[in-house]
Amino acid sequence: MTRFWPSLFVVLIVTTAGFAQSPALYKQIAKFQIGGEGGWDYITYDPIGDRVFVGHNSEITVVDANTGKKTGSIPATGAHGVALVPDKNLGFSTNGRAGTVTVFDLKTLGVKQDITAGQNPDAIIYDPYSKQVIVMNGRSKEVMVIDPDTLKVVATIPLGGKLEAATAEPGHVYVNVEDLSEIASIDSRTWNEDHRWKLTGCEEPSGMGIDEKQHRLFSVCDNKKMVVVDATSGQILATLDTGAGTDGGGFDPGLGYAFASNGRDATLTVVKEENGKYVVAGNVPTQLGARTMAVDPKSHRVFLPTAELGPPAEGQRWPSVKPGTFSVLVYAPAE
Repeated sequence: MTRFWPSLFVVLIVTTAGFAQSPALYKQIAKFQIGGEGGWDYITYDPIGDRVFVGHNSEITVVDANTGKKTGSIPATGAHGVALVPDKNLGFSTNGRAGTVTVFDLKTLGVKQDITAGQNPDAIIYDPYSKQVIVMNGRSKEVMVIDPDTLKVVATIPLGGKLEAATAEPGHVYVNVEDLSEIASIDSRTWNEDHRWKLTGCEEPSGMGIDEKQHRLFSVCDNKKMVVVDATSGQILATLDTGAGTDGGGFDPGLGYAFASNGRDATLTVVKEENGKYVVAGNVPTQLGARTMAVDPKSHRVFLPTAELGPPAEGQRWPSVKPGTFSVLVYAPAE
C-alpha cells in the first residue's frame, strides 16, 4: 500500500478552497512531530497500550497516542503494517522488501523471530474470532495464515490478484483485490475462498472498514469512491464520492462513521447511515499526504500519518519527503 502522485501542489490549491464548505465533524487536536526520513504506510492503534504503530521507512515507529512521544521502534525492511495479539503479548509486522513477517514482544518491542512470507507481504490483521494472524502477500497474490501459538504458517489461500487491506468478522475474512476491483471472501473455518464479489464502479480498492453489527464492508477506491457492500450477499448498497489519493479506510462502531483518508486532496471523508441510506456527512481538512488512518473506537480519535512533501527527485515519479517532517495528525469529533 504505497500511493503518491506527481501534481501535488496544484491539487493542494484546488482542494483548500473547498474546505469552508465542509461541516465541522472533526477537529485537529494534535500534531505529533516524529521526525526521521522516508515514506510511510499503514498505521495501527493499540487500545491496550494506547499507542500507534506506523510502518515508516526501515522501521515500525511506536508512538504514545496521548503525548506523541516516540516510545520505541521495531526494525523492518520495507515496513508496511502491524497486527497486535494482546493476549499473547505479541505483535506481527510485514517487511515488504524482505518477504518476511517480524514477530515482536508487545511490551519490550524486542524482536523474537522472522517468519518467511510470500512476495511483498503488505497488509496484515489479527482475526480475533479465528485467533489467527492474516497476511496479504501482495505480489504473490495469496493470503497467509499464521498461528500465534506456534508461529507457524497454517494455511495459504491463493486469490489471483494484488491484495490490499482486509477485515474480519466471525467466520469470514474479507480482502480487497486491488487490480481486479474485487472483494474476496474467505471462510475462516476452512481457510478456503467461498465468494468473490465485483466492485462495480470502484477502481483499485485499497483500504477497508467493517460494520460487524450490520455486516457492511466499506472499500475505498482509487477513483475517488467508497463502495458499501453487504457482507452476507456481496450486494453493493451505495457508491459514494470521497477524494483523490484515497488509500486508507476505517469504521468507528460507536459513532457509526466510515472513513476514507484522501492524501492527494488532504481530506478525510466521513460517511454515515441516514434514514436507511449511506451519505457523505462531510469532508474534514487534513494535510497533503495523509492517506492512511487508524481509529480509536473508545475515544473516537482518528490518527493520520503524513509529512511535508516536495517535488519528485530527478528520475523519480513520486514526491520527495522532506527529512525530519514525518508526523501523525490526531483528530477528534468536533462536538
